[in-house]
Parts: sequence; C-alpha cells; structure tokens
Amino acid sequence: MPLGMAVYESGGAQGFVYFPTDSIVSLLYVLENGASTEIAVTGNEGLVGISLFMGGESTPSRAVVQSAGQGFRVRGVVLKRLFESSGDVQHLLLRFTQALITQMTQTAVCNRHHSVDQQLCRWLLLMLDRLASSEVLMTQELIANMLGVRREGVTEAAGKLQTEGLIEYRRGRIRVLDRSRLEGRVCECYAVVKREYARLMPHRQESGAAHARA
Repeated sequence: MPLGMAVYESGGAQGFVYFPTDSIVSLLYVLENGASTEIAVTGNEGLVGISLFMGGESTPSRAVVQSAGQGFRVRGVVLKRLFESSGDVQHLLLRFTQALITQMTQTAVCNRHHSVDQQLCRWLLLMLDRLASSEVLMTQELIANMLGVRREGVTEAAGKLQTEGLIEYRRGRIRVLDRSRLEGRVCECYAVVKREYARLMPHRQESGAAHARA
C-alpha cells in the first residue's frame, strides 16, 4: 500500500475491503473546490471499507494511504457473506464501526472547538498509536490538508511544540521526543477516542501495549 494510493474514491464502487498491517489510511472528505479534511484514520486496529458490509456499497468520503506499508485485501462479497453468517465476526466489525464513528465525531468537534496546536497533538498521537516508531513522515502542507487549516497555522503549531521539546521537525519528518508531555498538551478528544477503542476492541489495546513494551 504505497503512499498516496487511493484505496477508494468518493462515490466509487468498492470491490474490496482492506486490512492495513503496518500502513495507515486516511478517510478524507473532499469539497467541490478541491479542499479536503481528514475525518478519521485507520491502521492495524481495523479495516477500510465498512460501507461494503453495512449495506451502503459506497461512501462520499475518499480513502488514501497516508503512511506506506502492507495490508491484506479481501473481496467485498466474501466479507459480506462472512458478516452475515458469523455472529462473532459481525459483532467485531460492528464494534470497530462504532469506534470509527466515535473518532469521526470527535474529529469534527476538535476541528471546531480546539486550537491548531491541540489538533496537531491529537493527530500525531493517533498516528503514533498505529506506527512502529516515534517518527511520522509528513510535510506541513499535507498535515494542513488533513486538518483542514492553513499551512501557516501548522508551521506555527509545530514550531511551538519543537520549542517546548516535544517534537523535532525537519524535511517532512516529525519525530516525537516526549510522548507523555504531548499527551499532557493534547485536548480531551484524543482520550475520548482512545477510551472508546479500548472499550470496544480490548484485544487491540492489549496488543498495542505489548508492542509499546517491545
């Protein structure tokens, strides 16, 4: 799953469901003028393409690989058949869907009520939860597009975090130096999403904790 790959387009047919392993996919809403905002991210905790088993078949959002890596691809008809025949699989997919909706809802609230600094902290922490390292490969321009803010706002916010010793930014690479302080700087939205994923998908929390210790 290479960087920038469009997993699906707005309103387009979705023949497959994708399960990222070490890649991250952004769900974006694109306006008529071309501007876009990230509404959620999905990594190894879930899948991309919930409309296939929810009955909608398509969605107005766009899904793009934000962090390159690997993933599994399953034909939509196969997953739909499994969803309808297996109670355990159905419950797991529905719990993930509820967690994803929580993330989308909280993102909308965060973008409306919190500062760019706090939004950037939330975005970085969501990325770190899905990456094997403390380094995020992303230009400020792309981050601005994800957050739906001006690039100058991201530059100023990143500069503040770097001055405070929380991150190090250079040439499209952001390295988190102090995660605990970053978590202390972020708004409540990150914790709301994290708690809901832990409640609905406890197996992910356990594997994530083991990965962090490693």
